[in-house]
Amino acid sequence: MAFKQYNIQKGIFGSPFVGMKNFQFLFKTSDAWVITRNTILYNLAFIAVNTFMAILVAIIISELTGKIKNFYQSAILLPNLISSVIIGYLVFGFLSVENGFMNNTILPLLGRTPVDWYSDPKYWPFVLIFVSAWKSVGYNCIIYLSTIMGIDKSIYESAAIDGASKWQQIRFVTLPLLKPTVIMLTLMAIGRIFYSDFGLFYQVPMNQGALYSTTNTIDTYVYRSLIQIGNISMSAAAGLYQSIIGFVLVLIANLLVRRIDPDSALV
Repeated sequence: MAFKQYNIQKGIFGSPFVGMKNFQFLFKTSDAWVITRNTILYNLAFIAVNTFMAILVAIIISELTGKIKNFYQSAILLPNLISSVIIGYLVFGFLSVENGFMNNTILPLLGRTPVDWYSDPKYWPFVLIFVSAWKSVGYNCIIYLSTIMGIDKSIYESAAIDGASKWQQIRFVTLPLLKPTVIMLTLMAIGRIFYSDFGLFYQVPMNQGALYSTTNTIDTYVYRSLIQIGNISMSAAAGLYQSIIGFVLVLIANLLVRRIDPDSALV
């Protein structure tokens, strides 16, 4: 379909072949650099921040027991159980100019004037990174927590007998044994570095045109183009392009890991 001028009446095989024409709309537009930059940089930030936060929360939870532990698990998993649409409205409840919690409660306490969040792009890299962490850390945290729970307790006991403090146990036991899991999840994330969380970038900023410079990504651009133009083949071309680039990036990243630490590579 990515190489056809798709016509629903003619079907995929009956539609005319147009070669690489469907790919041109991604690269000839003036927004090509912006959407590519935003997609890559946001994903790099998400990988770094979300991985750090997930490991941190997993270590904290592993040190807690009973009701406190259950409370933390519920708190971090909640965002993963609700849709991006609901999260978008939760964020709007915080950032609404007239009734938002930030403008009516937090900023007055700090002696700051209200901010029109939905018309000023400069705040949104921080907003999106924060929301992504809140939305994603719970899932990754459970994976890291499962790995930590599977570590032989005798290793920690031996370290404690040798005089290792709790921080030294985390640094020299927990973190090294978490490395294969970190590498695996990072490689998977690298494979989707040309994709973006559509709900995060479309629903959370409420599709505000004033924010496109910092919220527009390949996925949201393709969606808006599909709605405006109605060309399904262009959407298919974008998906194929993202998949191929993601596959190549995974191979390159895995090759680098295999050269540095062969035991941690996927293949």
